[in-house]
Amino acid sequence: MRVRSVLGLTVVGALMLAGGPAAQPWKVPRTPWGDPDLQGIYTNKDENNTPFERPPDLAGKRLSDFGPKEMEQLVRQRLELAAKQAASIGGTSDNDTGAGPPHWYEHLDAVNAQPWLVIEPDDGMVPPLTPAARERAAARQAARKGRGPADSYADRSLYDRCISRGVPDVMRPIIYGASYDITQAPGYVVVRNEMIHDARVIPLDGRRQLSPGIRMYMGDSRGHWEGDTLVVVTTNIHDAMLYRGASSNLKVTERFTPVSSTVISWTARMEDPTTWERPWAIRMPLKRDDTQAIFEFGCHEGNRGLENILRAARAEEARKPAEGR
Repeated sequence: MRVRSVLGLTVVGALMLAGGPAAQPWKVPRTPWGDPDLQGIYTNKDENNTPFERPPDLAGKRLSDFGPKEMEQLVRQRLELAAKQAASIGGTSDNDTGAGPPHWYEHLDAVNAQPWLVIEPDDGMVPPLTPAARERAAARQAARKGRGPADSYADRSLYDRCISRGVPDVMRPIIYGASYDITQAPGYVVVRNEMIHDARVIPLDGRRQLSPGIRMYMGDSRGHWEGDTLVVVTTNIHDAMLYRGASSNLKVTERFTPVSSTVISWTARMEDPTTWERPWAIRMPLKRDDTQAIFEFGCHEGNRGLENILRAARAEEARKPAEGR
């Protein structure tokens, strides 16, 4: 299998793994009012298949160990595996209930820029949970004892229900629709994404965060410029959308750093001392691509799917004896 766009992989990989532009100096363009101009259509569909943490088969490696040659080999292996698994997505090799033809999945030609997403700490692993976080997880598990995944619509995730993916997950590619539109106006930046049609209106005027009592699915975001980098701090995330078991203390700091005319290095740093033993961060590139314009995300599959999941669960219950009821 030939890895597509090796030149693109080399350039983007060098920018991402080295942390900045390599050769010719490049100046970030300015908006008419003087802010760095990040506006455009971007995609990170090429980061499909990138492991979140450092995988076991790369134990002992560091990001600095992967240059263009090493990344090309990794990408080839991942593309071959993705193509092999595509036919049974949504099913198994014995019961193929695949969710569409293989060419429908964007990850089948994903040319990853890096070997894994976690860049802090250096070992590429999410730090251990604190005792408080483990207690919360145990309490959630106990509360669900005896419940199935479809006892109620509230048992399904907000992603299943076509409501939101939350911060920072909204910036990660998943299956398809990994497109983002960055639009600017004096004092504001708006980041729209295709998947679940979220849009964040981020003020840049230094206003205070909302009261802790006001919580939203996408949280409360505030932005500012550090040189050419857009820094976005998000707090006040709704309890139904807390990331990876975090508490209401979660703070997510994103950095949108333009490293070339076609690439923004995006990072997200998670801080919650009641959940993880130390902060940690992920990174991936956003690539400017005008062919990846955002389409309407009607989410009819999710809306009808939720109804059918609940109906099927009730039918299954009616078929079985009422054990202990």
